[in-house]
Amino acid sequence: MGNIQDQTKELKGKVALVTGGTKGIGKAIANRLASAGAKVIVIARNHPDHNEPDYHFIAADLSDPAGVAKVADEIAELFGGVDILINNMGANTFPGGGFIALTDEHWNQALQINLLSSVRLDRALLPQMLEQKSGVIIHISSTSGLLPIWESTMAYSSAKAALNAYSKTLSDEVANQGVRVITVSPGLNKTEAMATFLKDLSQNAGITAQEMTQNLMARLGGVPLGRMAEPEETAELVYFLVSPKASYITGANYIIDGGNLPVV
Repeated sequence: MGNIQDQTKELKGKVALVTGGTKGIGKAIANRLASAGAKVIVIARNHPDHNEPDYHFIAADLSDPAGVAKVADEIAELFGGVDILINNMGANTFPGGGFIALTDEHWNQALQINLLSSVRLDRALLPQMLEQKSGVIIHISSTSGLLPIWESTMAYSSAKAALNAYSKTLSDEVANQGVRVITVSPGLNKTEAMATFLKDLSQNAGITAQEMTQNLMARLGGVPLGRMAEPEETAELVYFLVSPKASYITGANYIIDGGNLPVV
């Protein structure tokens, strides 16, 4: 029994930071890491609706360099650093309609939110991981980075594709210094953000949200499992990847999409 109990708390003593950790996939990841014994720091632009007494919350806009500096200073002061960094922040809030609908500002926002926020936070927190010669960084990307849809995800997909390339190159640079860097690319997840995205698309198309959901799944080539993922399912993969069980895994992009991507 002792060994089983130890395994359920195998992140005890670790400090984990989850960006965008108050909703959706980020919240599910924060909950899962906490259940495994980690001390969890959650970052979002706004305080959560419900207090999470077991988490340390920092309000910051990570698309702004000043927000990243604020986070880095507070973590250094209170925790010294982190052992696990989950770069979950990201959003597809940009107009559909292809290239003509996207302004320079839209492109800049897509890159700031979905790429550069992670780059800056890594740059701020990775040196401490390298100093202690251990740590795990997970970049939450999207299957949209591999299977873009011009009508609705052009800027978002481009930014996520850049995140994939950055994550891979960073993993190659720091692997021999004890830090693992991994990408996780979820497909369709049943979150508030996805519900809002589908609602906006359906209103523009003049159809119901349920019809738009089916249309989107069909546009992506179908999801063999026939449903969206629950955020907890994605969180379980992330937990495994940061755990000691995954100690030989780095540099990979893990797809969790219900079988959607039509490639081997």
